[in-house]
Amino acid sequence: MKNLKKIGLILLVLFTVIKANGQTNKIDVSKSIINWVGKKITGQHEGTIRLKDGYIIFKNNKVVGGDFNADMKSLSNTDQTGKSKIKLEGHLKSDDFFGIDNYNTSNLVFKTIGDKGNNVYAVTADLTIKGVTNPVKFDLIVKGNTATAALKIDRTKYDIKYGSGSYFDDLGDKTIYDEFELNVDLVF
Repeated sequence: MKNLKKIGLILLVLFTVIKANGQTNKIDVSKSIINWVGKKITGQHEGTIRLKDGYIIFKNNKVVGGDFNADMKSLSNTDQTGKSKIKLEGHLKSDDFFGIDNYNTSNLVFKTIGDKGNNVYAVTADLTIKGVTNPVKFDLIVKGNTATAALKIDRTKYDIKYGSGSYFDDLGDKTIYDEFELNVDLVF
């Protein structure tokens, strides 16, 4: 019971600090989406990932923080149908790629934010995939109650090396490029 009271007190202090320092806008997960594109020598695949939760913090109408959790179980392929779609989704969810049985969420936390003007922000954030955290940089564009961002992620930095020409020789046309793209559309 003591620990429960301590946790409650910590959460109360945290929310008080956030409220004093800015306005927290919760992400509408039913309207927000992450679109992904992965490329290989012989083509590409694309799909979506749903957000589990997240928020953007504003102070004086400027972005000052953000924290987002992606639901990796929702990872889907949108350029295929039938058995091909099911096979690719299963492989992406396996330990060869995102290992969703052990890592069912990925997290992005804003660390530094630079105001570039016209509601464009240069963001440096910590991205955690498969329990591995690395910094990423991207521009966040805010318009009304929406925000967009485009990121390029080197999957090998998150221990996702399957089919990587950087780690395996003689892959030929089975080589999968190390970088994948994320295009994020947020509604809050």
